[in-house]
Amino acid sequence: MSAASWAGWSRFSSRPAVRHLVNLGFHLEAALRAAALEEADPVRIQERTLLRLLHRARATRFGRDHRFDRIRSVADFQQSVPIRTYESLWDAYLKDHYPLFEDLTWPGRIPFLALTSGTTQGVTKYIPVSAAMIASNRRGARTMLALHVRAQPASRLFQGRLFFLGGSTALRQVAPGVAEGDLSGIVAVALSPLWRPYTFPPLDLALETDWDRKLTRLAECSREQPITLIGGVPSWLLTLFQRLLAQTGRARLVDVWPDLEVIVHGGVKFDPYRAAFRSLVGSPRVRLLETYTCSEGFVAFGDPRTELLRLVFDHGIFYEFVPAGELDSAHPTRHWLATVEPGVNYAVLVSTCAGLWAHIIGDTIRFESRDPPLLTFTGRTRQTLSAFGEHLIGEELEAAIAAAAAATGAAVRDWHVGPVFAGTPGYHEYIVEFLVEPSDPRWFRDALDAGLAQRNADYLAHRAPGVGLPAPSLLVARPGSFEAWMRRRGKLGGQNKVPRVDNAGTLTRELREFLQDAEQVAGTVPPGESIDPAAGEVLTRPATS
Repeated sequence: MSAASWAGWSRFSSRPAVRHLVNLGFHLEAALRAAALEEADPVRIQERTLLRLLHRARATRFGRDHRFDRIRSVADFQQSVPIRTYESLWDAYLKDHYPLFEDLTWPGRIPFLALTSGTTQGVTKYIPVSAAMIASNRRGARTMLALHVRAQPASRLFQGRLFFLGGSTALRQVAPGVAEGDLSGIVAVALSPLWRPYTFPPLDLALETDWDRKLTRLAECSREQPITLIGGVPSWLLTLFQRLLAQTGRARLVDVWPDLEVIVHGGVKFDPYRAAFRSLVGSPRVRLLETYTCSEGFVAFGDPRTELLRLVFDHGIFYEFVPAGELDSAHPTRHWLATVEPGVNYAVLVSTCAGLWAHIIGDTIRFESRDPPLLTFTGRTRQTLSAFGEHLIGEELEAAIAAAAAATGAAVRDWHVGPVFAGTPGYHEYIVEFLVEPSDPRWFRDALDAGLAQRNADYLAHRAPGVGLPAPSLLVARPGSFEAWMRRRGKLGGQNKVPRVDNAGTLTRELREFLQDAEQVAGTVPPGESIDPAAGEVLTRPATS
């Protein structure tokens, strides 16, 4: 689109009558999409999806190696294509050809590479993003918005602007026709010009690479915009909201953006953030909508009827599910949508229209329903705390943090936990930054300790008085501390998230030392004194040094 055409379209689309017609058009699309989903057979569509993917990729190097031309069923696929980690795919097919991935695992040249380091380890991954995957992500997002609009007949979503808080769109050209960078940047660059007048921020602002300056400018430029939707990682959304309210002198987000309908959040478990969001938003009419996306694709979104995550099953991704406890076994059981059972904690595998095949994405989920396919995100495959045999999983940690905050009137801004290997046998150290602090940090620690014991029998057993783990320690960080630490690590902003769990304790020690050196410790609760979670009485033990 030329500059003149763009200017003309921008002026035309800004007319209230045009926006009203666009909004009505999307309501019609939403009704049709919702009706189609109600009639769809998810199992049949998933099988067709896999066979179409195999047909398209049959002439690639991967397709020839795995005899895609002979695969006729899901069972054939699972016998022919082994489960792969990113590292094994990289070593066998991608590394020697970087950055030009052409006809290797997907037909044609891959135009974008999404850079990601996962959640904690910092090793850069180059996730292929094909043109088909960009279309898949769009379909997932439009499906999410369609079901939101279907549930809100008075929605005026497209009469305002949709605000996506992502990383920089300053992609790096690494080969002819190939660019790499943050996934949110790829999404922004690939956005159709026809939709730009309905989204925020504009490309020149999205190109800003300095995260602090970008957040300040986003707050300044968005406060006069008719924002109807905003989406992003919860921790960075909170930072933006605080800056926006400080700039405007308002106490509630809805006083700045009165047309706000929905806040889309994802990337981490939301429960610990819920109270803080509700406090800052200031109105129950604004919906908090969970989305489950990753560099590998758009997986699921919050269903308006149940608030559970609804799997997107018809947009070029085939899903498999392995019981989490079997993932490291020699021959794990591979389920798909036809065979999954509710209540089981599964690791997620994807085969995609970007050339990932039986690929472990590193997440775990639990199905609540198979038809429609509704699920709960439970954590990361490696996000466990079991340095002493306590076997705590991410879902239990998130839930206990949220429950402790609710019980003590606190609101959590960010948190991290890891083991401290000192004394016998050692202890857990929680580092928490509060948006609203509890009146006494000990109450928060005690409620957290009791909540974990209620949720996990192994933890309860390891907390046996006199012989097991002492109650955890709590280090209260000053406001802005986690942001400063992430800046120090070069992980500030965009899709980067605070690492929640470090089973080795290395990151925990690094964070503690950073806070101590920067004098950002607001208070501490030492290990060893708490309520005995089994007996409900005060337990006093010597603190471990």
